[in-house]
Amino acid sequence: MHRGPLYADDYRPQLSGHETFPLRYGWLKKAFDAVQESESCLETKSIFLSEDAGARFGIGKNMVSSMRHWASVTDVIRDTSREGRIVTEATNFGCLLFDDESGFDPYMEDPTTLWVLHWKLSSRPQKTTWFWAFNYYPATYFGRDQLVNGLCRLAKDRSWSRASITTIRNDVACFVRTYVRQSIRKHGSYEDSLESPLAELGLIKSNGKRDNFQFVRGRKRTLGAGVFCWAVTEFWSKFSLEAQTLSLESLMYAPGSPGRVFLLDENDMVGRLAKIEETSKGLYRWSESAGLKQLTRTCDLDIEKAQRFIKIDYRRKGRSSAV
Repeated sequence: MHRGPLYADDYRPQLSGHETFPLRYGWLKKAFDAVQESESCLETKSIFLSEDAGARFGIGKNMVSSMRHWASVTDVIRDTSREGRIVTEATNFGCLLFDDESGFDPYMEDPTTLWVLHWKLSSRPQKTTWFWAFNYYPATYFGRDQLVNGLCRLAKDRSWSRASITTIRNDVACFVRTYVRQSIRKHGSYEDSLESPLAELGLIKSNGKRDNFQFVRGRKRTLGAGVFCWAVTEFWSKFSLEAQTLSLESLMYAPGSPGRVFLLDENDMVGRLAKIEETSKGLYRWSESAGLKQLTRTCDLDIEKAQRFIKIDYRRKGRSSAV
């Protein structure tokens, strides 16, 4: 049985790096701009590590580390080797969203951007708690301790080093704060109650009891056809690159699938697949013949070119881009 990437022998979990701070408004743009402005030099890593980094960004030192973490795991910036040194650079994806002149949404004013960032975080196994919670956790309702205990069992079964219960507990707390709306009454100060922008997606909500929550599965009105089509392409390329067809079951329930990551129900999924031929300009065709519900592709998959699908959702809302 295919158990997915978290069970691979060479999998390396990531359960820290955010310094317990969830993603905040403005952080990705700040990180992107700082890296882009200094790409001509070979000391880009010092932007986040220098003594005056906090003053540069107007936040505390730990928050600078957290901001860099979120920009890295959402693929806005990355470390790479240049002239024998490790430097940080803005990615093509980062430019696609945050470039002042050509970016789709430099200031994250459009929910399309939030869906794109959520997909980046939760469809890839690198972000362990995010990937496990959306793709493997079997129930709709959960308690914070249930997530912690589930990840602790997984870490023990896989013999993951540095996966202490404290580390996992902090990561789960950060995960919850990333998606669940906070209140000043609960956290005591405005600074502590600042929400992650991803809380706007409404994917997880409190069910009214202390530390108890619910995954909100069903129709996602702000999830556009373009982002959905792009997500299908990314999933297909990782799940079964050589396959010419994908079943509805795979698209709905396989780890890393659009159905899992976006918490779609079958009605919403089938409705989207029925329209995907138009969105993809014939790249995909949906079929329900002979009792088989499956998606067929008509040419090779190209992840870089698939990013053009994202543009559709911005264009439909009156936005334009030179990309």
